[in-house]
Amino acid sequence: MKRAILKGSLLAITAAGMAAGAGAAQPGQIVWHFDNLERIGGNPAHAEGHPGIVSTPAGKAVTFNGVDDAVLIDNHPLAGAPAFTIEAVFRPDGGAFEQRWLHLAEADAVNGEAKSPRTLFEIRVVGEAWYLDAFTTGPGYNLTLVVPEKTFPVGRWYRVEQVCDGKTFRSYVDGVLQAEGVIDYKPQGLGRTSAGMRINRVSYFKGAILETRFTPRALSVAEFAPLPAGLNGK
Repeated sequence: MKRAILKGSLLAITAAGMAAGAGAAQPGQIVWHFDNLERIGGNPAHAEGHPGIVSTPAGKAVTFNGVDDAVLIDNHPLAGAPAFTIEAVFRPDGGAFEQRWLHLAEADAVNGEAKSPRTLFEIRVVGEAWYLDAFTTGPGYNLTLVVPEKTFPVGRWYRVEQVCDGKTFRSYVDGVLQAEGVIDYKPQGLGRTSAGMRINRVSYFKGAILETRFTPRALSVAEFAPLPAGLNGK
């Protein structure tokens, strides 16, 4: 399916989802801490390659080598949600130009998960800088948010967000709007998630992921979780 580019399980609240982290948890929000390779957010996780675990001032994070490291998680955390917010804390470390580091996919026996309704984060790396690519697609909607002119240094921690209220889709870096577009969003179905690669094992990510937050409504910028204390962008 061609991506239209614009420049410029309904959720159960689990103990893991409400655990300590940066910022107050929102109603219905699920938080995934990437602090191990066996269970993420209470869901079975399956490591491929040799992703690592590193300590940061904000807790443990999973690292990916950009070649063959990935983690598959048996859950699409926004399945059934008519609107959503995804927040993530990650560190891009350079590498290949196109990298998909978070891929939420509906299980689709006909088209396969790589082409099924999906929502994702990618980055594009240019030299020692990167820019954000946020994307969602499903029946009747297909929208990419990317602004190549808005670049950021690699090797630092960032918080990124994408927000969809059902009619408008927006992307942010550290709470600053990157791009937005009109969408007729429809809820996605049950499935699973890949971290560190596209779900069909291409476009590997070089860097680290600390945590992700999934909320079944559109949050305002004021409601975004801050960058965890101690990271300070480094």
